[in-house]
Amino acid sequence: MDIFVGNLSFDAAEGDVRKLFEGLGNVASVAILMRKKKKASKSRGFGFVQMPDEQQALAAIAALNGKEFMGRVLDVEPARPKKEAQAVVELKEDRRARPPGQ
Repeated sequence: MDIFVGNLSFDAAEGDVRKLFEGLGNVASVAILMRKKKKASKSRGFGFVQMPDEQQALAAIAALNGKEFMGRVLDVEPARPKKEAQAVVELKEDRRARPPGQ
């Protein structure tokens, strides 16, 4: 099961997130999304964890959502399919583009 992990510290490394989730079950992979800058990469503050056992994944989501980690409160939830996630981003961008009250 793919898990979205939001509001990560910009200092959090994949190993830090892996350790956090491994305490709750088997972790297949961890990926923190990065912004590519000219000189260095910087974390975008979110990533994904893949746990093969759905029961362990659901337990990890319940245990870690709202938990403080490296100075920030985590947003942990099942990952959305890419098309659904893109629709949410577009809706937020559309709301920002409109003047208030429209």
